[in-house]
Amino acid sequence: MKVAVMTGIDKMGFVEREIPKVADNEVLVKLEYVGICGSDLHYYETGRIGDYIVEPPFVLGHEPGGIVVEIGKNVTNLKVGDKVALEPGKTCGHCEFCKTGKYNLCPDVVFFATPPVDGVFQEYVAHEADLCFKLPDNVSTLEGALIEPLAVGFHAANQGGAHAGQSAVITGAGCIGLVTMLALKAMGLTEIYVVDIMQNRLEKARELGATAVINGKEKDVVKEVLELTRGAGCDLVFETAGTEITTQQAVSMTKRGATIVLVGYSKSGVVNVPLSLAMDKELTFKTVFRYRHIYPTAIKAVASGKVNLKGIVTNVFDFNDIQNAMDSSSRKKAEIVKAVIKM
Repeated sequence: MKVAVMTGIDKMGFVEREIPKVADNEVLVKLEYVGICGSDLHYYETGRIGDYIVEPPFVLGHEPGGIVVEIGKNVTNLKVGDKVALEPGKTCGHCEFCKTGKYNLCPDVVFFATPPVDGVFQEYVAHEADLCFKLPDNVSTLEGALIEPLAVGFHAANQGGAHAGQSAVITGAGCIGLVTMLALKAMGLTEIYVVDIMQNRLEKARELGATAVINGKEKDVVKEVLELTRGAGCDLVFETAGTEITTQQAVSMTKRGATIVLVGYSKSGVVNVPLSLAMDKELTFKTVFRYRHIYPTAIKAVASGKVNLKGIVTNVFDFNDIQNAMDSSSRKKAEIVKAVIKM
């Protein structure tokens, strides 16, 4: 099979590898679409995220959708021909976190495209059947590839305790900001404001149903939010941009007793927050690390029409054009909101 590998900073190439053999509890999936995630771009641009360091040749990609072409002898939940979305993290199953249901916190997780584990910019992958979720007839494998980021959005919404009747602000209108907005809409929120400094991303947010959008380059974000909420401030903020200024703005734009959910990672890993104001307001801070128990919910939301997942895609690149796909996604962030590789 053909495999795309990162051979160095800003460099992609192709190699041939054997098609994986399926274990008894696995299925072999012929991949049809794989999303390009922000973490893929970060590895591509810098070679590392924190302590995770790429050692080329390395395979990126962890947002896959495809077709089952072979099943292991113990597999009963899937059959050949099924469309599936793959949850990319295999956990140990016996640690404290796995046993209490918080498996996303498992310290021994094996996760696609997290060094030293290769990702899925390749034609086939063997994966545990319990982590391959069958897609309904009306959900495409393109949408299947986007269930992974949508799961982050739903997990963020759950962490914030989101419910109908609340007002929410999302800072950052990249893929994760948009899927968080879609998750909130599916959960019944009707007052959702989106902040970014790239106008094309704000237009995409508006197209997908944001109540209002705010360009942080042109307007005082806190002032705008307070005006939109009639002076009250918002109930929830989902910080997906990963910047210090948006985190600080979140503290100022919330009402007393509100919740701020930190979703985006800052480049430095250190953010100064006005804690005195946060304490005066008795704000709650929640954080997000991937997701847990979300794929079935996310798939049902797409199948029911509550979530327009295809709407976030702005660019589809051919697998053979992987170098251009990565370069364009890296260098044209003002134009490309979400890119997907067609395998």
